[in-house]
Amino acid sequence: MPQTVRIAIDLMGGDNGPEPLVPGASIARERRPDIRYMLYGRESEVMPLLDRYPSVRDFSTFHHTDVAVKMDDKPSQALRAGRWKSSMWLAIEAVKKNEADVAVSAGNTGALMAMATFCLRPMAGVDRPALAVIWPNARGESIVLDVGANIGADAKHLTDLAVMGAAMARIVFDVDKPLVGLLNVGVEEIKGLEPIRKAGRMLREANLSDLEYVGFVEGDDVGLGSVDVVVTEGFTGNVALKTAEGTARQVASYMRAAMSRTLMARIGYIFARHAIGALRDKMDPRKVNGSVFLGLNGVVIKSHGRTNELGFASAIELAYDIARYNLVDVIQASLSSPQLAAARAASEAAGPRAARAHAEDKTA
Repeated sequence: MPQTVRIAIDLMGGDNGPEPLVPGASIARERRPDIRYMLYGRESEVMPLLDRYPSVRDFSTFHHTDVAVKMDDKPSQALRAGRWKSSMWLAIEAVKKNEADVAVSAGNTGALMAMATFCLRPMAGVDRPALAVIWPNARGESIVLDVGANIGADAKHLTDLAVMGAAMARIVFDVDKPLVGLLNVGVEEIKGLEPIRKAGRMLREANLSDLEYVGFVEGDDVGLGSVDVVVTEGFTGNVALKTAEGTARQVASYMRAAMSRTLMARIGYIFARHAIGALRDKMDPRKVNGSVFLGLNGVVIKSHGRTNELGFASAIELAYDIARYNLVDVIQASLSSPQLAAARAASEAAGPRAARAHAEDKTA
């Protein structure tokens, strides 16, 4: 466990530039005084803010760069133009060079994933990195992955996601054996696509000591908080995330309309507005700020682009926890489990037989 957590920050990412990010860094350091920052951005925009926040300035090293990745840049374009010299690339590269323990950016998600993958490279045995989010639910919070880094997944990738998500849950939620479920169209073992069923068999047979695989879960289980980790591929995960965000806005809109209909409703809203705001925030996954790129040889945190200073402080604190408890090492150890390797080998050997049995079940 490192004595000081070194966090590299891309100050030019996000919709509002460094304006909310430096105050957010100040809030995070007040809560976590063993943080030191490596800051990357344009000197003309950053230095006036640092002068206003000496708690950040005095515990940071600042690196000037003129190049910033735009929010609408295509990933390939950003990689070509911003590689080696943009604030986003330099923050990620600091992790690769072991000058920082984790990088944080509120910038373009696609560009950040492309640069992080190119610079840090996937871990040995991991085909593709994943984007994991902390999702509010009725029980508290859960981790959902993947929410958009990759479209489609085979059984091996889904089991990788389960192992990586459980490793993150053990650190973030402080649970010894997180409950893990595979998102599917039903909880019955014969339902769903073959990669999902195959991943379920692998996880059940592996019987890993550091997670508890509970089987398939459905869409409503995400909001109910039935498990600590929900595993799905990026297309489905991203649709679920955007649907939840839209639902939160929809409910807030309905409430505002209902509360403005009559004089008595408007008076009632004055007394209830704080509770309504808390409900809206609780329903919106964006309010739990900070998504994690998992499966790379280093950790990168993606903050929401429109976050305020409190939201960015939350992303930094997530980065702090993940770096302090060495998530990369925890994931590597979990992926190297002999039980998981044996279960995968057994599933591969039984693949044709299992597929025939499923076809017969459907026919029956």
